[in-house]
Amino acid sequence: MEKKIQNKYSLDTLWHSTSHVMAQAVKRIFPGVKLGIGPSIKDGFYYDFEIDRAILSQDLSRIDKEMKKIIKENLPIEKEIVNKKEAEELFKERGEPYKLELLAGIEDEEVTLYRQGEFVDLCRGPHIKRTGEINFFRLLSLAGSYWRGEEKNPMLSRVYGISFFQEEELEKYLKRLEEVKKRDHRKLSKQLDLYSISEEVGSGLILWHPKGSKIRQIIEDFWKKEHEKRGYEYIYSPHIGKVGLWQKSGHWDFYRDMMFPPMKVNGDEYLVKPMSCPFHVQIYKRKIYSYRDLPLRWCELGTVYRYEKKGVLHGLLRVRGFTQDDAHIFCSPDQLGQEVENVLDLAIFMLSSFGFKKYDVDLSLRDPQDRAKYMGSDEIWQRAENVLTEALDRKKLKYKRIPGEAVFYGPKIDIKLIDALGRGWQGPTIQVDFNFPEKFDLNYIDKYGKKQRVVMIHRTVLGTMERFIGNLIEHYGGALPVWISPIQVKILTVTEKEEHFANGIYQQLVSEGIRARVDVRNEMLGYKVRETQLEKIPYMLIIGAKEVKEELVTLRKRNGENLKGIKLEDFISTVKDEVKTRNNKDGG
Repeated sequence: MEKKIQNKYSLDTLWHSTSHVMAQAVKRIFPGVKLGIGPSIKDGFYYDFEIDRAILSQDLSRIDKEMKKIIKENLPIEKEIVNKKEAEELFKERGEPYKLELLAGIEDEEVTLYRQGEFVDLCRGPHIKRTGEINFFRLLSLAGSYWRGEEKNPMLSRVYGISFFQEEELEKYLKRLEEVKKRDHRKLSKQLDLYSISEEVGSGLILWHPKGSKIRQIIEDFWKKEHEKRGYEYIYSPHIGKVGLWQKSGHWDFYRDMMFPPMKVNGDEYLVKPMSCPFHVQIYKRKIYSYRDLPLRWCELGTVYRYEKKGVLHGLLRVRGFTQDDAHIFCSPDQLGQEVENVLDLAIFMLSSFGFKKYDVDLSLRDPQDRAKYMGSDEIWQRAENVLTEALDRKKLKYKRIPGEAVFYGPKIDIKLIDALGRGWQGPTIQVDFNFPEKFDLNYIDKYGKKQRVVMIHRTVLGTMERFIGNLIEHYGGALPVWISPIQVKILTVTEKEEHFANGIYQQLVSEGIRARVDVRNEMLGYKVRETQLEKIPYMLIIGAKEVKEELVTLRKRNGENLKGIKLEDFISTVKDEVKTRNNKDGG
């Protein structure tokens, strides 16, 4: 959500101050509570508390009531700069171990505190002047959160909230929140029977059901076809590899926290792969290539595994096993700029094909203050950054430079797709890499017969299949466009007498490549229509005695529109045209 300046304060400042008021209210209601942290975030604020029992949903009304009292008291929010030792004594006396831990990590001799009435917090600020300046707020939800995000640390109770300067802003936000809940892919996927997660299998590991698998197959088939058009060749690589491969690539040193631990096989240690690039490198190394062979564009829908902490797992959007629409391009330095532009064109084409017309572009760079997190020389990094910058400029794409977001072996372009609710989601990435060719001694023979270093591009144009399908479900509220919908048409009979005619229509649809189902159950038509609507199937064909007699169909669209007396061949033509043109309008 955009954070505008209003009433002389930013929304960040208002949210931060509201989190302090909430913490003060919790301290009043639960005197023994210990304070964690309470920042403003992208949409609102939260505060973490250690309490002898978890804060429950029924406690929120009590906290809300106490916050309103504190606001009515109109307490001044006062900044104090104190000696670090004074602050330590204060928080020791108040029994605040988490504040003491935070203080221990501060090197400055002086620290900033903020007070309001009996409440005091370690905080840099800024804050509003008085608690009475908070007018419109709402406590939203509860969660558990490990202190500092580490599973070995205590689990704290986290309370989320939001506040605004104007009541209409709060109402608008709450309506949007309701729409977000309605579009939650986890709820819709259960309703549509697309996937499940079983604790017997493991957290963050997706079990695709037939309809979810069909969606994925449609996307993957389209992806493969478009890549073949652009000169990509499809390859496969294994799910595991020896630890030494990851040590050589640098993942073992720079990425180990995100990798599952090694397993021993016949005395050797193996890892499940966190990405496919070292395998693609091994395919390249098997022979010597000429400059005439380049560029080589190799793609793979490779399933990889990363150790995400359990607390951050979120349906399809954050998982431990996922399939990247991965590719690696091996090219000469003079081909590099054009290849990056080609990938940008493909990425934007893919997003628009699925109905994502808006996106934000970031240029993710090294953190200049922490170069130890990255491998390779300054010269190599500057060359890679220049290539990406020049490609973005030539394509006239607006972008933001984001220091500290590069991967350890190179800078990257990140494209965030914007969904129907204006939310940004990580999608395509394009990474220029001079480091892997150095590490693995990857070369080609130039036109003079001399050995030269090849350059690598690592890229995805959708991101991961899991996250992308989750984004699609939420973008369309589960009502996927006809060309992506796992079932495009459902044939419903009024009585059992129409079964033979309905089955004949079904066979005609299937023979034309249309994904159809037929429902000839002895149920009321209204019941079958409602059930189909919940499945969000684009079209229903209603077959009663009149339709059988006239050899026509009644068409009911997903939006409730009814069209009677439709010729089947005309309907088939309409569906096939929607698929051919990848019409995304119907899904919204």
